[in-house]
Amino acid sequence: MSRLVVISNRVPLPDKSGTAPAGGLAVALQAALEERGGVWMGWSGKTTTSRERAGFHIHEHGKITYALVDLSRKDLDEYYAGFANRVLWPLCHYRLDLTEYARKDMAGYFRVNRLFAHHLAPLIKPDDMIWVHDYHLIPLASELRQMGLKNRIGFFLHIPWPPADVLFTLPVHETIMRGLASHDVIGFQTSHDVENFAGCLRREGIGREIGKGLFEAYGHAFRAEVFPISIDTAAFAHVAQNAQRHAMVQRMQKSLGDRDLIIGVDRLDYSKGITNRIEAFEHFITNNPGSQGKVTFLQITPKSRSEVPEYEEMQRTVAELAGRVNGAISAVDWVPIRYVNRSIGRNVLAGLYRMARVGLVTPLRDGMNLVAKEYVAAQRSEDPGVLILSRFAGAARELDGALLVNPYDIEAVSNAIARALSMPLEARRERWNQMMPHLLEHDVSRWCEDFLKVLAAEPGGSTGADQAA
Repeated sequence: MSRLVVISNRVPLPDKSGTAPAGGLAVALQAALEERGGVWMGWSGKTTTSRERAGFHIHEHGKITYALVDLSRKDLDEYYAGFANRVLWPLCHYRLDLTEYARKDMAGYFRVNRLFAHHLAPLIKPDDMIWVHDYHLIPLASELRQMGLKNRIGFFLHIPWPPADVLFTLPVHETIMRGLASHDVIGFQTSHDVENFAGCLRREGIGREIGKGLFEAYGHAFRAEVFPISIDTAAFAHVAQNAQRHAMVQRMQKSLGDRDLIIGVDRLDYSKGITNRIEAFEHFITNNPGSQGKVTFLQITPKSRSEVPEYEEMQRTVAELAGRVNGAISAVDWVPIRYVNRSIGRNVLAGLYRMARVGLVTPLRDGMNLVAKEYVAAQRSEDPGVLILSRFAGAARELDGALLVNPYDIEAVSNAIARALSMPLEARRERWNQMMPHLLEHDVSRWCEDFLKVLAAEPGGSTGADQAA
């Protein structure tokens, strides 16, 4: 069995006992690395000054080598905060109005990818399989190819891929496409993303589809297929079942009384549609007077990328909107919106999902959205809540028991909230039973196995990925 080499922007180091940090992706990748042996490489989280020499650290844990690269403040400003998160992120989420292209940031992005390749190449053995993760590292395979590496290299994009007319606004779009085409397998979240990617190849005349899921561009044949990422479904369901004993969960239940709970959980990001969601909840309360005092909306929104100005501004906007709504419709014994601007532990979060009658997951655009899957996994089979899900989240392609909504349509989301809260038990059970078996079968371990199976296959060979998707 070939060794596995994983490269991601950040590396979740295990604790002293060797346990990976909580989170399905880290657990699944660590399990695959432990089975095969290999390397996990990425940024160390340490920032050096211009006078300090950037460090490269190796940590051995069992069969896994953790390779960590220090980055300078300039590297982070240009590669991470600049090109990755002020160009690629908004572009892939269809927000051209928020892209801020600067040539120095573009140069920093490619420079850091070259730095990663420089440190990684000496660690690679001839038969290693390499798996690169996400938009921060699109050029990495191209850098490795230029250094002479012939290994099988796969890439998984955790965020959406835009259509040609959006991508081509990027001045270096051709270089980005060339970087993607340097891989042997490109994994996308949905068939829409694959279609958009294929359209980009055709529109520029740089590539073509030569078989089902098989493409050729720049003289290189590669696969581009659908691998919907997931969660550790059974484990999360178990955590949710036990979470009712957690003191904080019990305090929340007591403070709710007999009120219904609606929950939203999102990283603070403009792609998540948080302000639209608050406005929809306000519309629901205003237009359903009988619900006043009987329902509470809990929005958990940890801070994110505070070094990017757009996120700092958004934090103020969301807090002000929640405050305005509360000021307008609260009663002395009832606050309709509880807004929490910090991280909540996994155990507590699972318990909050479980007690919520409605999971409100309404991003404006999302690659997958694992909160939707966590909410479903956390429910009681005998009395499940209802998932309201944006049709623009990748999860909408799988979770057919959700109430699908257009997050831009405030009134439609408001009506969906009313429908979810009044839905009979039998209908709620039927919808939950449409989703939970799928999530148990297609969990994060299955996602990992499916991708590596395709990566290990010969180019153009039968992979079985269509069934997996």
